[in-house]
Amino acid sequence: MTLLALALVLGSAVFHATWNLAAKRSGGGATFVWLFSALAAVLWLPLSVWVIVHDHPRIHPLGWLALLLSIVLHLGYYVSLQKGYQHGDLSLVYPLARGSGPMLAVAGSIVLFGERPGPLTLAGAALIAVSAFALSGGGLRAFTGGDLAVTFGLIAGLTIAAYTLNDAWAVRDLAVPPLLLLWANDIGQTVLLAPVALRHRDEVRRLWQEHWREVAVVSVLSPLAYLMVLIALRISPVSSVAPAREISILIGAIMGARLLSEGQSRRRLLAAGGMVIGVIAIAIG
Repeated sequence: MTLLALALVLGSAVFHATWNLAAKRSGGGATFVWLFSALAAVLWLPLSVWVIVHDHPRIHPLGWLALLLSIVLHLGYYVSLQKGYQHGDLSLVYPLARGSGPMLAVAGSIVLFGERPGPLTLAGAALIAVSAFALSGGGLRAFTGGDLAVTFGLIAGLTIAAYTLNDAWAVRDLAVPPLLLLWANDIGQTVLLAPVALRHRDEVRRLWQEHWREVAVVSVLSPLAYLMVLIALRISPVSSVAPAREISILIGAIMGARLLSEGQSRRRLLAAGGMVIGVIAIAIG
């Protein structure tokens, strides 16, 4: 991984944990996702139009397929993450989602991109799995649907792995401009969730009145954090970028423990630290 890619990924990690703190504080579900997606589509419109006018990008037919897949996968990610936050703590759901993603992303990079990680990478993946078990409380019930926060956190992790691989294919192999991919996601999510927003207009109104600051934070920092990752994916391998960005695991766990005063902070911070070590092992390996 180049120094530029590392700087982009570490900056992205801080922004990512920050917008997740705002998302947790909102307490909203799919309606919150619609709100910040709609606002992001408006806020990022001028820069996206400038890219279209200035660069005249020509998107390959497969690029359009990748865009559609990205919209669906990101929508699944955001909705499952918000559902997880409605059922559990930030210091539980966030590390689970971010920690399980790299294991699956590395596995996918081996199958799809022919990358061959070494023994250290495999050891890191095993450490992440053990840390996830400890983070959830060490009970099998949490991983078999008994704990909805854990279930939704793991679903979010699965979608992270899927969209990381899909979006790397889009920006690296199909030359889809990263900013346009993000803008397409915001527009697509706004359209797909419009029926939900219409059915729950009162909830949308309440969320905006009480949590407009959280909506604004997510609409700015979520696309910005991922834009930095997409740029890094253009200049470094998926198997390095995907794990390295997960330093946000520890940042998110600390935010939940300190800023939200969530319980079991010592165990969760230790488990999150184990995940970070596992992630670093994957990146080095």
